[in-house]
Amino acid sequence: MEYLLSLIIACPLVACLFVFLFDDGGAKRFGRIISFIELGLVLWLFFIYRIDVAEVQFLDRFVLIEPLGIDYIVSVDGISLALIMLTAFIMFIANIYVRRLDDSRPLVVCLLSLEGILMGLFLSQNALMFYTFWELALLPVLYMVGVWGSGKKIYIGMKFFVYTFASSLVMLMSIIYMGYLYYSTYGIFSFDMYMWKTLNLPLSTQSILFWGFLISIAVKIPIIPLHTWLPHIYSEAPALGSVMLSALLSKMGTYAMLKILLPIFPDASVSFMPMVTVLAVVMVIYAGIIAFRQRDIKKVIAYSSISHMGVVILGIFSFNPEGISGAVFMMVAHGITSGGLFLLAGMLFYRMNTRHIDDFGGIASVMPHYSTLFAVVMLSNVGLPLTIGFVGEFLSLYGFFQTSAILTALAGTTVIISACYMLYMFKNIFYGDVIHASILKLKDLNFREYATMIPLIAAIVAFGIYPKVLLEFMQTTSQQVISTMNARATEDSSKEHFLKVNNGLILSVDDYLFENDEPLEEEIIEPQSFNDRERQNLYSTNFIYSKPLENNLGFRDSSHSFRMTENQDSTEDLQNQDSNQNQDLLLSSLMATYQGNLRRA
Repeated sequence: MEYLLSLIIACPLVACLFVFLFDDGGAKRFGRIISFIELGLVLWLFFIYRIDVAEVQFLDRFVLIEPLGIDYIVSVDGISLALIMLTAFIMFIANIYVRRLDDSRPLVVCLLSLEGILMGLFLSQNALMFYTFWELALLPVLYMVGVWGSGKKIYIGMKFFVYTFASSLVMLMSIIYMGYLYYSTYGIFSFDMYMWKTLNLPLSTQSILFWGFLISIAVKIPIIPLHTWLPHIYSEAPALGSVMLSALLSKMGTYAMLKILLPIFPDASVSFMPMVTVLAVVMVIYAGIIAFRQRDIKKVIAYSSISHMGVVILGIFSFNPEGISGAVFMMVAHGITSGGLFLLAGMLFYRMNTRHIDDFGGIASVMPHYSTLFAVVMLSNVGLPLTIGFVGEFLSLYGFFQTSAILTALAGTTVIISACYMLYMFKNIFYGDVIHASILKLKDLNFREYATMIPLIAAIVAFGIYPKVLLEFMQTTSQQVISTMNARATEDSSKEHFLKVNNGLILSVDDYLFENDEPLEEEIIEPQSFNDRERQNLYSTNFIYSKPLENNLGFRDSSHSFRMTENQDSTEDLQNQDSNQNQDLLLSSLMATYQGNLRRA
């Protein structure tokens, strides 16, 4: 179990080294086998994941360059688990979809390498490791666009690279500055994002760093007005390239919001929430209107993607568990739905060699099965109840309603707007008169295309009817994000806002986590095993931590809890206790939490 996360990251990356040992057919089969194994590993992680544990789990860590605080640290929580499940599922579908190409081996390498990179990004706990995967994710997509794209593919690829790489440099400077701030406070460098939460940063410093990260995140999502690269690369990339960009890479930005912006810069997040949410509402309405005016199928889907990501941002900045859980659920829903739409658009382009809506008509009479599947995915994109698209959209808007009823009402028009442009596109493509005689010769879906779409349709319907399967492990982590923000906020206005949007009640981590009476199995870590850096790091922390300890019989004893507060005097008193035994017990408890703390027997 200890190395499961590292295995998930390494499996597709190592497999890339062996792809060129096969011919084209063998490479495609090899890619499908590896992606299936990866999906199996992620599902294994899903089934053994403890949904009643708020802290990170399955932590794997070893020091690389100790003086600089550069470590290999991977861990998983409910949010990252949802996204690696999405990544494994979409990559498995993508490998099934790979067509007969003259040389498909580079494409398989691109898919497998991107899968490993995204797994590393969603599981990273070290900021420099996170940034490395953030940048590496550009390379496979650029190669796919440059080799198999259409139109001005080189120009479009370079525009995408310049936008994302230049903005990422701002993130790198912010990461280095955070490491310096940690050094200034504790005398050691650390890029561990968990330990960054121990820093008490004033609002001015938080604001600068917040914008340093937000600029890079805004380009990746993208947030209007930093979106001009998106429609072109989405439309000119090959079908699988568009799937990777829309279903997976756009989630990197929203994940960084939940991983970095909210818990590490809580006061700045509240301070700039009005501006970010107004931009999100603009994304919802403006991108939806632009989508209605497009005549290219893939550009309609591209602008639709921007519109729906606006709803995700609203859910994230709702600062309550309902909104954040809805936002994470909608990330998964959007990945499945937009990926399905781009695959379906690619199937039609492969047959007709055109994406212009006006070139189609009467497709439903020639390809009835294709038309039915397209209708199901389209209705999920609109947000029809009992589809996966409805649940996340509803929860995100419901959560943000506590912040602003007016903005929520405006964002709620996404249901109307998306219905207008999607139904209009569907009507023009699948109904009406057959314009070209070549349409009458079209063949319906083949076996490979059925194998690609049926799992997507099943996920759309199954999670739309029973979303609890995904929501239950997102909610605990979402609650901890809110608890951490409230605990770390130094501005009274921030705390008041958190109370307002949570109806005056914010559960602490242990209140939410230990609301049932089932004993937890805890791995005891001996204090003697800590090195000097870990001891100094944990003894100097001023991050709130409250957790009932277990007695020797395995039952929780809430009367023996240690609490470290933001009050420095309380921290010093705790550190200067006469009893070394109590000090070691505190250190053991903190380190157990830091290292994932709960492991399965």
